[in-house]
Amino acid sequence: MNIRTDIVEVAGNTIEVVRKDIKNMHLGVYPPEGKVRLSAPLKTEIDVVRMFAISKLGWIKKQKKLFKSQARETERTYVSRESHYYRGNRYLLDIVYTTGRQHVELIGSKTLRMHVRIGSNKEQRAKLMKEWYRTMLKKEIPTLLEKWQPVVGVEVKDWGIKQMRTRWGTCNTQDRRIWLNLELAKKPIICLEYILVHELVHLHERHHNDRFIAHLDRVMPKWRQHREELNSLPIVHNDWGY
Repeated sequence: MNIRTDIVEVAGNTIEVVRKDIKNMHLGVYPPEGKVRLSAPLKTEIDVVRMFAISKLGWIKKQKKLFKSQARETERTYVSRESHYYRGNRYLLDIVYTTGRQHVELIGSKTLRMHVRIGSNKEQRAKLMKEWYRTMLKKEIPTLLEKWQPVVGVEVKDWGIKQMRTRWGTCNTQDRRIWLNLELAKKPIICLEYILVHELVHLHERHHNDRFIAHLDRVMPKWRQHREELNSLPIVHNDWGY
C-alpha cells in the first residue's frame, strides 16, 4: 500500500495526515496526550483534508480533554509491597532473591512474587515482569479465540502480542493476523475480550464505518460499555510516550 505523511495545523492542533490507498477519510485521537491522526485517500487535496479536520474540531477537543484527564500509573520501581495489576486485580509485589531460575508467579489472590538475582536493577525486573505478562496472555488468547471466532464468523491465521503505544490492538486483514497490546494483561478480562472481538470484526470490515459498528453490535452488544471501562482505567507510566 502506498503511504504518504503530511502535517497540518488546524486551530492550534497539530494533525498528522497519513495518505493511503483508501476511499474515505478517518480521524483518530490517541493517548497519552491526544495525538491527532487523519487518514485520507492518496489524491485528497490538502484543503479538503483541512476542512474535514475543522468540521471535527469539537470532537477532537473532547477526546484530547479525556486523554489529559485520564489517570496514569505511577512509575514502577519493582520493589516489595509495590502494587501491580493482572486481569484488573491489584497484587502486591514480593521480591525474593534466588540463584536459580528468575521468574514471576501468583501467590494466592493478593501477591505477585518475583524471583530475581541479588543486584538486579529496575530495568531487568521490568523486563522479567513484561515477559510474565506476555506468557499469561499467550495462555489466555487461544481459549478466547476458540470462544469468539465462531461468534464473529471469522478465523485468524496468526496472532501475536506486542507493546503498542497508541493502540490496544491491530489487524492485518490481508494476512488475517491480529496483534494485541501487552498492556491488556493488566486489564479486566472483558476488556481483553472486547479488543479481541474488535480486531476479529475487522476481518469483516477494515474501516470503522456503519457496517463495522453493525457487526460489533451483533456479536457484542455491550461493547461500548467495555470500551468505556477500558478507557477509564489508568494508562501505563512512560511506555506510551510518543
